Amino acid sequence: MLAVISAMLITGAPVQLADDGAGTTSQVSSTSSGVADLSPAARSLPSEQETPVPVSPEAMPASPTQATPPIGVSPVRMPPTPQNDIVVTGRKESAGDPLRAVNAESFAVTQKVDNAVIGPVARTYKKAVPSPIRHGVHNFLYNLREPIVFLNFLLQIKPGKAAETVGRFAINSTLGAVGVLDIAKRKPFRLPRRSNGFANTLGYYGVKNGPFLFLPLVGPTTVRDLFGGAIDRLILPVGVGKPFTSATYTAPAGVLGALDHRSEFDQTLKDLHDNSPDPYAATRAFYLNRRQAEIDRLHGRGEGDPAGMSEPPPSVRPFVPKNLEPGAALRPVLPGIPASGTTVPSETPLVESTATETPVAEAAVEPDSQP
Repeated sequence: MLAVISAMLITGAPVQLADDGAGTTSQVSSTSSGVADLSPAARSLPSEQETPVPVSPEAMPASPTQATPPIGVSPVRMPPTPQNDIVVTGRKESAGDPLRAVNAESFAVTQKVDNAVIGPVARTYKKAVPSPIRHGVHNFLYNLREPIVFLNFLLQIKPGKAAETVGRFAINSTLGAVGVLDIAKRKPFRLPRRSNGFANTLGYYGVKNGPFLFLPLVGPTTVRDLFGGAIDRLILPVGVGKPFTSATYTAPAGVLGALDHRSEFDQTLKDLHDNSPDPYAATRAFYLNRRQAEIDRLHGRGEGDPAGMSEPPPSVRPFVPKNLEPGAALRPVLPGIPASGTTVPSETPLVESTATETPVAEAAVEPDSQP
């Protein structure tokens, strides 16, 4: 009987026991190749049960046209697990533009002033002043912002970046001649300049942009960024006092800062204004996307420039997003651009820079993983 049970386990097929009239049993089993008999030794075993076991139709030998049953114990089939579809979508944080008419008018007036005065002065400054001096002014002005960057990294509970910012400020304020030279970004320190401010802290904790604004002298901004920038400008005058409260410092620092920023972003503004069929919408989209890239970078989930809005992007691709400018009318500024009254498809690039780098909103920069 043990041999019979063993044969059942090995072949996985039902077994029929029949009496041969001599007190012994014979066994027929279904195998993968047809019907097979046990060995004579097995047939000589004493029978413990004389009653034949009926064979079910499923246990009959398989015909040549039927599929061969598997050998061994059939696997246990688990009930199917419900699957959830994963949908990956792009994330874009945008601001509404309920004051578009006022903003567009302010943009047009600012453009006229920029074309007549600010732009030519900034380009003259860039051509006339040697590059080392301009870079020194740029580094000095942004080195003064390092305490603001440090405080906001603390507010965002990022002690690692806060410590690096303190290191940058200490190195550049001493070895870098009060910040004129950016020694901290060089070997062996390798501490990059990072942009941060109270507006970023508000965005980091989920405060929305609010309506988009385009203000004279300020340029593109939002309600959140306008409020955050005002807090940033109060930190040094309130926390330190003189010379940051004196007009002898604030006036020349403001003028130099405006010239430095305008000269650094000259090519970017040309791409956004001169080479775009809708300069206002392109400027707004560029600003909002780049600002959102800064917030996303703080969360470690996006790509962006660590210097943020303090440095110009390597290239610009102006576009008119549908959610910001539905049905935007175009002017025939560039070859191939449709005439006024037509619309641009959602997220369709209008102008692509000749630079080989990717646009700032899509710049491939390693995300910061350090807290």
